[in-house]
Amino acid sequence: MRESHQLPLVGLLLFSLIPSQLCTICEVSKENHSRLNPLLNTMIHSKYARGIQAANVLLSLKLVGIQDQNLEQQVLQEVSDSVEKKRSDLTSGELALVILALRACQNSHESVIYLHLVSQLEEKFQEEIENMGVHDGNPLTNYYQLSLDVLTLCLFNGSYSITEVKNYFTPANKNFYFGGQFSVDTGAMAVLALTCVKRSIQNNGEDLQEINHHIESLVKKILSEKKRNGLIGNTYSTGEAMQALFVSPNYYKKNEWNCQQTLDTVLKEISQGAFHMPIAAAQILPALMGKTYLDVNNVSSCASGPGHLNISTHEPIPVEPTISSTWISVNYTVQINETFSIQVSVPKGSVFLDVMEEAQKMNPTAFRFKYVESSWGPYIISVQGLEENHNDRTYWQLLSEGKPVSQGVGSYVVHNGENLEVRWSKY
Repeated sequence: MRESHQLPLVGLLLFSLIPSQLCTICEVSKENHSRLNPLLNTMIHSKYARGIQAANVLLSLKLVGIQDQNLEQQVLQEVSDSVEKKRSDLTSGELALVILALRACQNSHESVIYLHLVSQLEEKFQEEIENMGVHDGNPLTNYYQLSLDVLTLCLFNGSYSITEVKNYFTPANKNFYFGGQFSVDTGAMAVLALTCVKRSIQNNGEDLQEINHHIESLVKKILSEKKRNGLIGNTYSTGEAMQALFVSPNYYKKNEWNCQQTLDTVLKEISQGAFHMPIAAAQILPALMGKTYLDVNNVSSCASGPGHLNISTHEPIPVEPTISSTWISVNYTVQINETFSIQVSVPKGSVFLDVMEEAQKMNPTAFRFKYVESSWGPYIISVQGLEENHNDRTYWQLLSEGKPVSQGVGSYVVHNGENLEVRWSKY
């Protein structure tokens, strides 16, 4: 029988009194709050801020103290409707995110109705653990979602095993790596989860020492991915990396991270339209306002957020795109056991997905594919009928000039003469 870990009532009360910021925080100054408005408008108006994806938006808005009841009810309804329609189909991480969003910044008596969701998350988390035991340590989803599970169960007094957390969250675990590269956002979410677990441990024994060691090692790996311009990993992993570093200042030296440089670079990226997907905007905003996911059950922390951030709840007037008569030519390749190549012409400004669709029209046998809509936009799940598989750790990798692209198939803009490739890969 697995070791069950639930905080006793007294422990829970003490835990809730721990200051949310046992950490070093830097945040965007009030003078620069207006520079965050593009993030807010993106989160509210995009077609991808619907259904389960809206949970990211709702969680982010609550954490930064946005006071707009109409807007919150709109997003809350999207999340609630989606949960009712596909609760059994939700992955563990999706359910964890929904719980975080629905219960964030609420008093305990307001959140009783969500206790059944926590029980369901306990079951889904155990299914992840059982799958790892059968399939060579591979979860049903991935370690980012597994970390979300632990974080949510820890924050809301769910049942989990500290022994399992210690064993499965060792920094050397293969699931922290993707294509041989350390995944910063996965590591950052694990640091947040482990920090919550660490704060819940009532004694100073072996459990605490091992958890501390895991956090320290993961923080070092995160910092090793810091770029010269201050970004950590890439533009989209920086927000959660900042959160992880906020809550773990004792594990690195002050001169190892210049938070102000990171803020300045992110603000520049915002002005250049980098965060045009709602999930990207939602993940970066809390850190820019000095918040972390560990604040979700701290009502006073949420309430102190900036109620004066300007949000336009009106749909922006659409601007008709300029029709370009310029066409470009790109080389497109599918790499499985053998190589299939084709030259494709698409309008200037086209994205990777446009190239794949045009190639499919030209040769359906060699270039047929399927995709699903995700919170990050279209996501390729199958090419030539060969589908990705979490248990086998296989997926379709997108490359340009032999290097992985930094954006999704629906966002990456292609260029004339570019060599594009989708490759059957293992992570």
